[in-house]
Order: sequence, then C-alpha cells, then structure tokens
Amino acid sequence: MKVNKLLFCIFFLLSQMIVAQTSYTRKTNLPHIYIETFNKKAITSKTTYIYATMFYVDEDDVVTRYDSMQIRGRGNSTWNLSKKPYRIKFSQKEKFLGKGYANAKKWTLLANAGDKTLMRNAVTSLMGDFLGLKNNPAHKFVDLTLNGTFLGNYQISDQVEVRPHRVNITEQDYPLQENSDITGGYLLEVDGFQDGNCFTTSTYNVPIRIHYPDEDEISSEQNSYIRNYLKNFEKVLSSNDFADADKGYRKWVDSTSLVNWFLATEISGNIDGYFSTYFYKDQSDSLLYWGPLWDYDIAYGNDERKNDTSQSLMTDNGYGQTKQWINRMWEDPWFATSVNRRLEEVVDAGLEHYLNNQIDSIVALLNDSQTLNYNKWGIKTKMYHECVLYSSYNQYVEDLRSYINRHLIYLKNAFTDKKPAVPTPNFVAENYWYRITNARTANALDTFNKLGIAGDVVCTWQNLEGVESQLWKIVPVGDYFVLVNKLGDLALNDPTEGECTPTGNIGTQINVAQTDYDDSRQMWSIVPQGTNGYYNFVNKYTQHTINLSGGSSSNGSKVISYSTDSRNSSSTNRLWYIIPDSEVEEELPDMIASVEPDEYALGYNPQTKVLHFGSETPDKLSFMVDVISSDGRICKTFKADEKCSLSDLPRSIYIIRWKVGGKTRSTKVSL
Repeated sequence: MKVNKLLFCIFFLLSQMIVAQTSYTRKTNLPHIYIETFNKKAITSKTTYIYATMFYVDEDDVVTRYDSMQIRGRGNSTWNLSKKPYRIKFSQKEKFLGKGYANAKKWTLLANAGDKTLMRNAVTSLMGDFLGLKNNPAHKFVDLTLNGTFLGNYQISDQVEVRPHRVNITEQDYPLQENSDITGGYLLEVDGFQDGNCFTTSTYNVPIRIHYPDEDEISSEQNSYIRNYLKNFEKVLSSNDFADADKGYRKWVDSTSLVNWFLATEISGNIDGYFSTYFYKDQSDSLLYWGPLWDYDIAYGNDERKNDTSQSLMTDNGYGQTKQWINRMWEDPWFATSVNRRLEEVVDAGLEHYLNNQIDSIVALLNDSQTLNYNKWGIKTKMYHECVLYSSYNQYVEDLRSYINRHLIYLKNAFTDKKPAVPTPNFVAENYWYRITNARTANALDTFNKLGIAGDVVCTWQNLEGVESQLWKIVPVGDYFVLVNKLGDLALNDPTEGECTPTGNIGTQINVAQTDYDDSRQMWSIVPQGTNGYYNFVNKYTQHTINLSGGSSSNGSKVISYSTDSRNSSSTNRLWYIIPDSEVEEELPDMIASVEPDEYALGYNPQTKVLHFGSETPDKLSFMVDVISSDGRICKTFKADEKCSLSDLPRSIYIIRWKVGGKTRSTKVSL
C-alpha cells in the first residue's frame, strides 16, 4: 500500500513536470513569462496588488514556478494605454535576473508601448554604463502572456529603490535609534506629478519627492533634515558666490555624476528628463549624486508635442523644474567647461559607435519577438506620442540611429555656444620647464639640430617625452621674459639685422643664443589672446611676433620673426599654448617663493590608469586638478578627493596640474 502511494506521488509529480514543460513554452528566442491571477481577476489598479502565479520559461526552456506572487499596474499616463505596464512582487526576495543583479521582491514589467523600437530605455541604460554612471536599471527582454492572453514584448527592469544593485546607498535604521545617523541615505526625485511624500523647495519652487525612507517609515527628524539640506543647496546655488569652487554649489554636488547624468539627458533628448529627475544622498557624505536614468521611452525624438528635438537643448525645450537648477549652473564657467570637455571625451571614445553596436545587438535579439508584438498591437498603430508612423520595425530603428547622429552634432555646437568666454589670463612665470606648443599643429617649439650649439635655429617638432630641446624655463626680466632652453642653457633669440618695425623687415628664422638677460633680442612680451589659453611672443628689439612659417605640421618647420598686427589674435601660426611640464630643480630669479611641503601625495596606478590624491587630513583635498594634453587642452578636471580614470584617454603624455596655497604644481604621466 505504501509502495503504491509512493508510486502514485512520483507519477503525479512527473505528470506535473510534463504539464509544466508542455504547457509553458517560449514563442520566440526570448524568455517567456506566464502570469495567471487568482480566479483570472483583471488588473485594474496601480495601487492594489492582486495575487497570482507566475511561470518563467528561461532561454534553456527550464520552467520556474512562483506561487503567491502579486501584480498590479504601474506608470502614470502609460497606464492608460492599451498595452499596459505592470509591477510584480514576489513573496520573498528573488535574484530574478541572476548573478550581478538585485535580490529583491519588487520588479517592473515595462511595456514600452509608446516606443516602436521597444529599446529606448535599454539603450539609455547602456549609455549610462558607457558614461560611467552608477545604478543603471536592468533591461531583460521577455514575452508576456497574462491570463492566457499574449501581450507581446516586455522589459524586466529594476524598481527604483534603495537596495544593492539598484540604488546602492546606506539603508537607514528603522525604527531610528538614539544614535542613528540620519545624514543618509536618501533617494529623491524631482517629480512633476508630485506623488507620494512630496514638498516644494523655497527658492526655485522645485517639487521634490522623498522615495526613501519610505513614506510610512520616515521620521519627522529625517524629513526635516533632507528638506533643510535641499533648502541650503538652493540657497547656495542662487547666491552671488554660486560659481566659487569653495563657497558655491560645487561643494554640494558630485561633479562626475552630475555631468554624466546631464549628458545622458541631453544626448537622449529626453523631454521629461527634468520633469522626473532621480538623485540621492548617502550617509556621512555631503554630496548629491545624480541618477539613476529612468523613463526614456519618449526620448530620442519620440514625442510629437516637441517637434524635432534633435536641434534643441532639453534645458530650453523640455519639461520640468530641474531645468532651473541646470540653467543656473550653465552660468558657471566651470560647469560649461566640464560639460564641453566630457562631451568631447565620450564622442572621441566612440559613444555613437558603441550605441549603434548596442542597437544592432538588440535588433537581432528582438527580431522574432517584435514581429509577434506588432502582429498584436500593429506597427502603424499610434499608441502614445509617436512623432511618425512607419510601416516596418527597421524604419523605426533607423529613425533612432539618425536622431543620435544628428543630435550629437548639434550638441557639440550648442554646448560650445553656451560656454562663457573666459579671457586668457596674463602669463605668470613659475618654477617650471614649459612646453610651448603651436595652436595650429600642436607641435612643440624646438631647437633644430638638438646639439645645443649657440646660434642654432628654432623650429617646431612633434612632442617627444624626455627631449630637453623642447623644454623652456621662462624667466621674468622686468616687464619681459627670457626663454631659456634646457639643452645647452641657450635663450630664444630674434637675430633680425637692420632697422625693424612691427610689420617691416620680417621673415628671419628665430634661433637660440648664449643667454644674456640684458639682451633685448632675448626679451619677449607674452601677450594673452582670446579665450582659449593662447599667447603671442613679441620680441622687445624687433617688435616682431614668432610665427610658424606656412603653418606646416612637418617636423623641422621654421619658426620666423613675423609681423605684429591685427592678425596676432586670430592667426594660429602666431598663437601658442604654454604648458607646464616639470619643475625646475634650481631656484629661478624673481620666481614665486617655494612653500612648505604639502600634507598630501598624488598616486598613479599604471595598471588601472587611475589618479588619486591621499592625505591624513582629507579636508585639505578640496582643490581642483586639471589633466592637460600635450597640445595644451584640458582633458579632465576633478576634485582632489575624487579618483580620476585616464583609461579613456589616447596614449600620450599628460600634465597633471593643480594649485595649492597660491602655488601651481604639476607633474606628468605617460599612458
């Protein structure tokens, strides 16, 4: 009897497994989710969960059953569409997407109904990865059947919440203890819908929603703390000193995440990026961090309400109150410069190529699923705010690619136009060997035969590490400067013979001669020009300006004594960058006096290509640091208490420059 009962149980279990394997199968190459609500009850609410059973068929056709899970609607305006998004909640935490993803009860099923490519949210998350943003939401594509009805292609994604592998910040004590640290974490959103625990800031009237701590758990102390924190942030942002590195808003924001989040919002052309903006503050950390990226289905020119957004900035053309913060930051030259540099970096690093490759991969992945999806919903059926309706899926994909290409071109010019013009400062000589590079060719001022013989001619040459003939110390002599070459201690000299005027008797090749601080042929005015860090070198005796003859980029190109006239400010043959290379060991006349050794150190890991400062007193690491290329461009700027990766820069020599206690310091690294 016991044997028969055992056999029956085994047979029953096997039959159930067979049913599971045969009843729940994939329709395409994607995993398939089957959800059956209790008594097949319809899902009609965004707030009330109903119980259900879910069967998940993975890529290997393994069926996993989840009992006593729950499901409800989600979204704001998208909940009113015929293809609806959902939120699911398991009875216990699940690593639903496997290793490297969150272990959580709550997950979202995005319908992407208004995005005919089905991929804008996923592409934006991948862009966040490329930009180095943290907490980018997951994107796993599946097919969904609900109560026996096939609903098409959906995207499993993270619920935006405080949790490892989601918004990974400190979870606060609940309930609070007497010694609880309430400085963080806080998950916040500029929320145009003003849902949940929401308040409006006092200076810019920005609606802020506190997502974490949860509305039913947050204490009055926590509520007051974060509201006052944002009040003070806005007070600083609106102050006269807002652009000051020490007194202004930069002390309140993580500059790296701010710039990267801003770029993601503008590159994607997300008109709701400033209407719904997530940001967070961690425990014992004074900074606001930006992200995660969320809700990009109407981005990339996919909203008819705003026409062609590929030729506009979302700070001008988008919705939402975060624009007020960002437009104030645009008035700060540091922010404008940082945005321009970072855009240039990511474009040079191949962002567009990367996004196109990701789009290719998703197109291949979704080929069968999107076909079934549009058999149900219609490829030419208007679901939301689509700007245009095409007859094929590939046309929608090409529209997305075209937008990215056109908008990146537009942004390069638009960001440059918004960049405040900062005049090139007067040159101040310090205790360095300088590299002087031409604005047209980025080649270095050099002596021709590199033997250090008096009277050698001067040319330009490709920047070469360790070549002493390309290094110059610049010594103040009254109102002028003498430029002394490291090879042979010879000075830059204008040997023009005869009577000279600013525009007459020009064309003699510049040379180097035995250094004589009283010789007016070796005395030069260093004249700042424009807003790009350019300078002219004008000789005291001849009144001529040094000029790269013909603008040639060939090694050995002549540097000549040429006209000093109105073209000095525009001709790149006459314009030069002055780049600190390394400190001069001996003391130079009339230079800034040395200071006491600084209580910090700069470290560089050649394997990871990461720069970082260290100090026993971290508050001393409040200064800004520039990473400068060999042609004089500032490639990166970071705060000394941050780490800075150089892994995305081309192989070359870079100058690391910072200023402490009124003294500029620098060193160089080779990638």
